[in-house]
Amino acid sequence: MSRITNGAAIRLRDVYKTYQMGGAEVAALRGVDVDIRTGEFVAIMGPSGSGKSTLLHVLGLVDTEYDGRYELGDQVVSGHTADDLAELRNREIGFVFQAFFLLPQLSILDNAALPALYARNRSPDDCRAEARARLQEMGLGDRLEHRPQELSIGQRQRAAIARALVNQPRVILADEPTGSLDSKTAREILDIFADLHSRGATIVMVTHDHEVAASAERVIHVRDGQVHG
Repeated sequence: MSRITNGAAIRLRDVYKTYQMGGAEVAALRGVDVDIRTGEFVAIMGPSGSGKSTLLHVLGLVDTEYDGRYELGDQVVSGHTADDLAELRNREIGFVFQAFFLLPQLSILDNAALPALYARNRSPDDCRAEARARLQEMGLGDRLEHRPQELSIGQRQRAAIARALVNQPRVILADEPTGSLDSKTAREILDIFADLHSRGATIVMVTHDHEVAASAERVIHVRDGQVHG
């Protein structure tokens, strides 16, 4: 698992984000300061309209139109071009989503290999070997050539986690990763995150569920475009 040896994995300073809606300005983020330490497991919670989704998009290098400073490890990423951020996002951030976003026409092995193939710094064989290893860690070694629709929902989420890990990212960003799961399967997925955390992973998980958030070390609450905790 990729780690920074010291310092913060993510640092936001004085981040503002304003939307134009119907001719009026809406402040989605208002002077946000966030520090996420290397190896920390953090949950982000907030009601609809609180700025939680905007914060997620900023953290994930998806939303680049904001004021303020964003440091990912020892690199200042605010102000970079969209192309540079896309490359950085693929290399440094592993995403796990509620809806999985696995491509139905591909096997889970090919799905898991995609971020590594996009990075273009390893041979296709090496990319598939890394994807195979991550899927085996997720207990899917006997399902490598199955397509997503041939798997259970929990298996699909484990395949998505394997895909998120294939580039050994600096940060795992999970957006409602248990939102589509029954309570037993959700617990299994949270156990996977707990194991990854115990092995040094830095995890930021967005959730609306207090029981899910309780699995994290620390909870950041977002209200009215500001963070607390």
